Amino acid sequence: MLPALNGSKTSARKIQCVGSLHQLGLATHLYWDDNNGQCFRYNGPVTNYGQIYWFGWMGPGAEEQRSFDLSPGVLYPYVKGRGIEICPALNYSLAQFKLKATGASYGYGYNKFLSGTNREPAVGVSRITRPADTALLADAAQVNVWQPPASLDNPMLEEWYYVNTSEDQPNGHFRHSRRANAVFCDGHVAAEKFVPGSVDRRLPSQYVARLRSEILELP
Repeated sequence: MLPALNGSKTSARKIQCVGSLHQLGLATHLYWDDNNGQCFRYNGPVTNYGQIYWFGWMGPGAEEQRSFDLSPGVLYPYVKGRGIEICPALNYSLAQFKLKATGASYGYGYNKFLSGTNREPAVGVSRITRPADTALLADAAQVNVWQPPASLDNPMLEEWYYVNTSEDQPNGHFRHSRRANAVFCDGHVAAEKFVPGSVDRRLPSQYVARLRSEILELP
């Protein structure tokens, strides 16, 4: 019975994650409607000695000691922090997991190609010519080896808040039976495979790898 029970739990986590991403996708569409069809940026202003990002405010300090507040996040007014920001398949109890703040903050990453560069505004929705093929948010994480308690000899998994095509530091997290869930700009959610050969070998059991560039980059 144990394999069947484990399979049921895995399936339930995947279903819950799909539902959360679907709600975040709906919230993003409401944001676009309220902001003249403009995508949001990955980061915002420095305030209260911390930094505002798209997902909330992160305070200063060492890893695992930072304060975190969801309410400044751009999607918060539409979802009110209903718990959908945390993927149930992201194992926070893992011995090799390192928190960014004092507790769990956000388990999904924003497609950074929608954010624009430091010198340019975020992308207008009109530039997303293939919304059904362009990812908005996806299961994300990264392997950290440079911030204590992580080190080269002790690689650790941590939340990460954007997804891009980096080869040196992959940030898709294929935590659903080696698949990553992604919500696309048209609102549908789909499971993605990792790019072959891209699994981060510093912690290969966690399947941190690259998402396809075709679903991230704009034409």
